[in-house]
Amino acid sequence: MTDFPVVATAEHVTRQVIADHPDLMMVVFCFNKAKAVGALHDHPHVQSTYVASGRYRFSVGDASFEVGPGDSFVVPSGVTHGCVCIEPGKLVDCFTPRRDDFL
Repeated sequence: MTDFPVVATAEHVTRQVIADHPDLMMVVFCFNKAKAVGALHDHPHVQSTYVASGRYRFSVGDASFEVGPGDSFVVPSGVTHGCVCIEPGKLVDCFTPRRDDFL
């Protein structure tokens, strides 16, 4: 069970921390409309992403690829990445260490 709030991160995009420890954090991102954007960014955390539902076009470093339900991938520390939602859905991201900026 989580007591963390749902936070708007962009138009039609929200996030909610669902598990938290200093060494690891899980976060659900909900994309509620096609063409919603997860803006390009980078951070020092290693990130793994699991596509729970929906379809997305991701850019990770120099690579660009489409993912759908059941797909997963890792974003290394410091690599610029972002996505565009193709079909609304949810992404589950894990970060190590935890992202204190999300607390």
